[in-house]
Amino acid sequence: MTRDRLRALFVTHAFPRVEGDAAGSFLLRLAQALRDERVDVTVLAPTGTSADGAPLAAHEAVGGIEVRRFRYAPREWETLAYTGTMVESVAGSARGKLALGGLLSAERRAVARLIRETNADVVHAHWWFPNALAAAGAARRTGIPLVITSHGTDLRLLERKPAAAPLARYAFRRADAVTCVSSWLAHIARPFTTREPIVAPMPADTSVFAPGGERRASALLFVGRLSEQKGILDLLDALARVRRSDATLDVVGDGPLRDEVHQRVHQLGLSERVRFHASMPPRELATFYQRAAALVVPSVGEGLGLVAVEGQLCQTPVIAYDSGGLPDVIQDDVSGLLVRPRDPVALAAAIDLVLDDAALANRLARTGRERALSRFSPDAAARAYSDIYHDVSALRAA
Repeated sequence: MTRDRLRALFVTHAFPRVEGDAAGSFLLRLAQALRDERVDVTVLAPTGTSADGAPLAAHEAVGGIEVRRFRYAPREWETLAYTGTMVESVAGSARGKLALGGLLSAERRAVARLIRETNADVVHAHWWFPNALAAAGAARRTGIPLVITSHGTDLRLLERKPAAAPLARYAFRRADAVTCVSSWLAHIARPFTTREPIVAPMPADTSVFAPGGERRASALLFVGRLSEQKGILDLLDALARVRRSDATLDVVGDGPLRDEVHQRVHQLGLSERVRFHASMPPRELATFYQRAAALVVPSVGEGLGLVAVEGQLCQTPVIAYDSGGLPDVIQDDVSGLLVRPRDPVALAAAIDLVLDDAALANRLARTGRERALSRFSPDAAARAYSDIYHDVSALRAA
């Protein structure tokens, strides 16, 4: 390796444990695409267990990217990473709180060690909590530029836990660059940092999510957790109002509202029109996008809306709430339709438009794919982050 290649250290608590793992898969895509931008990435992540319960290796390659993992607690306590339930695990038990303290302490030491061992040019911490909080001190002591990316859940944590605001300011104000995956998140981050947040989305999997197959004329699709935030109950209320009695809905996902959702389906007389599916691998999910007449994303406060991006890449018309980061993905009446949040009547009217007007649906689908490729492809994301790394490195060197 020559020094005309830049070396980046990713610090994260979510990264694929094996190729195909969903946890942090966008970070693997970004790391792989950065190689073509002359950036070599090493990933630092906590240890834990694989899907079959085996301990993760301390040092291995995943998808051609070097991954280094650190211990932070007794083996049976190392359950905070990779599942997306860190906050709940910490809030719910004394053991979780002790494990978090161990994670922050061990991660600080590991960042400092790997900066030296990899001769890193830049540290890129994903999520201010816990990773930027752990990395900020080590980056400052070694004089290495720090980039912090907020993916959404970390900033929403500040709404639930306002007492964490001083910690967020500590982390963000030590960054040489702050990025957010949507304009909405950048607005939320702005009070916590002296840097103007840069909107720089993560990449989607353009190799899997692409047009193909035959669409079903009246098939609607929902992909996501069955939760209040994702708006599944609003979508069921909208489906009951849709003019076409042959309109069906495939629901892919599970979550805390499962029983309430099934009860609502029964109450609305939709049992013959709604089909439920467990979460599935991306290649299988792509076939659902490809067959759907429209993807409906009735989320409120979504950090970005990667499901909407995946649908657009499959050239599927997307209908969504005008909320959170979704307006970054969808330009109303250009690359999809946006409607008022928490309004099933407006949602039903937008569904009727798409199902009844094939020309409109085709126009939204084509433009949606074009725009998604231009902003969310791995190449586009890698170029944006490579530019950021080089900018902060040049400023430190000046």
